[in-house]
Amino acid sequence: MLAHLPVQVDTHQFAFTEFRCAIRYISPDYLTRALLRPLLIAIQISLGATMNAHLDLSAIETATLGHFLESGFMAPALQALSPERRIFGPALTVRMNGDDGSALVQALSVAEAGQVIVVDRCGDFRHACWGAVTTCAAQQRGIVGAVIDGFITDRSAIVAAGFPIWSRGRSPITTKPRGYGGDINVPINCGGAAVRPGDIVLADESGVVVLDPAEAQSFADRAQESQDNEIWILERLKAGETLAEITNPAKKDTF
Repeated sequence: MLAHLPVQVDTHQFAFTEFRCAIRYISPDYLTRALLRPLLIAIQISLGATMNAHLDLSAIETATLGHFLESGFMAPALQALSPERRIFGPALTVRMNGDDGSALVQALSVAEAGQVIVVDRCGDFRHACWGAVTTCAAQQRGIVGAVIDGFITDRSAIVAAGFPIWSRGRSPITTKPRGYGGDINVPINCGGAAVRPGDIVLADESGVVVLDPAEAQSFADRAQESQDNEIWILERLKAGETLAEITNPAKKDTF
């Protein structure tokens, strides 16, 4: 007979899972579930914000997370316009194709303070979707930064405004608000990483990583411990120890 062990339950995530299962039970057809999907996403974003209300990644480096994580990292080609900046926050996702910038216009009109705009350009590496005007719009909404799997323009204006942005580079050819389509707050792929609305995005001089809100705090705690240990390692190196002696203490003085 097994003993009853105490189990910690994430009540927020449990409630969301129960609600999602209920929707599937009462709405077996695909069309109805598709119509209800925006409601599910809105609930998930709200729960994620509640779960991470006190999350602070301001001192956490993406490269530290890269010591023990393999997934969630965007392609190294996405680099910071201003490498000294670090941002983090829940993702507001945007999917936009070709030269149509309508979806981004919509996203910048509903974005909430503290969010990170994450844009899936669907393989378009010709048109710049972000510039001086979108930067101003984003700052007025309180957006902390943007990650774009594509190109930007107006580099000087963005730098002067102090807005943090990660992209693949710059292009003088811009998108236009054509109204063909696009999506916001849907699961996307950005730089090879899957991004859901409300996922935690951390970006700095080394790159961009996407974290599950339910795991972000535990990853942050582990990363902070690693960074603290690194200070200790650097002090020992400066004191004259070799890296082999520090990383393999059992092999010291052996032949």
